[in-house]
Amino acid sequence: MQNRFQDQNLRLKDFQEEVAVTCPKCEKKAQATVNFEEKKAKLVCSHCGFYESKSTLLTHLGFAAHFQTSADSYFDANLWYASSFKNDYFFAYNEAHLLYLEQYIGAKLREHKDRSHFTLLEKLPKFYHEAKNREALLKLIEKLKKK
Repeated sequence: MQNRFQDQNLRLKDFQEEVAVTCPKCEKKAQATVNFEEKKAKLVCSHCGFYESKSTLLTHLGFAAHFQTSADSYFDANLWYASSFKNDYFFAYNEAHLLYLEQYIGAKLREHKDRSHFTLLEKLPKFYHEAKNREALLKLIEKLKKK
């Protein structure tokens, strides 16, 4: 456990272009990626060779648009780094996101600078911030890292 965490003012969107997901075919770890410039999303499994490519064009309530959302959502895939926690849901899009959360949760001193009310840490549910959950959350993160 580290003693100090300095907020990098990252946002959830900083982690959404490469997302670890459960392969819909073999249920092992796969990778969903999205390229917003090319308007394409891909899901690739290095274990079984599953491959799927989609447009970022999504339709909702009769409207169609190229939405910029997390790579997993184009495939309705389950996140790899996800688990229930008490009555809540803990998740991370990828290993970098998981490590960022681990650093934050594990720190006893959390330094924040020039927040804009849109950062990842400001949007986290309350249970991520509570010291009483620190040990259990760190154990959960360790379990997800070994998955």
